[in-house]
Amino acid sequence: MLSFLSQRLARLAHQLAHKVSLGLAIAGGVLLLALVLLTVLSILGRELAALAFLSEMLGPIPGDYELIELGMGFAIFAFLPWAHWINAHASVDLLRPLFGKRINLALDMVRDGLMLLFAFFLARQLWLGMLDKQSYEETSFILQIPLWWGYGAGLIGALLFVLICVIKFILLCYRSFSGDLSAHPDEPRAGGGL
Repeated sequence: MLSFLSQRLARLAHQLAHKVSLGLAIAGGVLLLALVLLTVLSILGRELAALAFLSEMLGPIPGDYELIELGMGFAIFAFLPWAHWINAHASVDLLRPLFGKRINLALDMVRDGLMLLFAFFLARQLWLGMLDKQSYEETSFILQIPLWWGYGAGLIGALLFVLICVIKFILLCYRSFSGDLSAHPDEPRAGGGL
């Protein structure tokens, strides 16, 4: 009974982590597309404003650089949880085929443990940076947007990155200690996809 509950809980945690991290990555992608559109429209406005008869009607979008900076803060951190979940970080696997499943699982545990520490440090520093910007009430130059908003938006992704690292590490430990050396939980299943 206990084994069944732990397997069910592990499956639920896996599904939740997958869906939430994918959803945040998609939100980051949509925001990147919006930032590209903003950039294109601002450049077009700037170039068309150079024409004498359009100079009164068109121009660059005010604060476009500021909006792009703030949006990129969220977009970059939005991809980190998904990238870690699907093992998309750069890795060197030259010796991996030479080792058995247990050693590879131990190496995965070390890798995911280090990634958890890195994610925690990153989120902590982002939090401290946000508090610093908030305490000095710094704003952007043109639009007067509080700079801590960008830090806060990025912190959403950073905190989810920590959560995904915790879930992935716990699931990996569960696999290791339960003796389940079957397929990695992040590997796509046959017929599966996004």
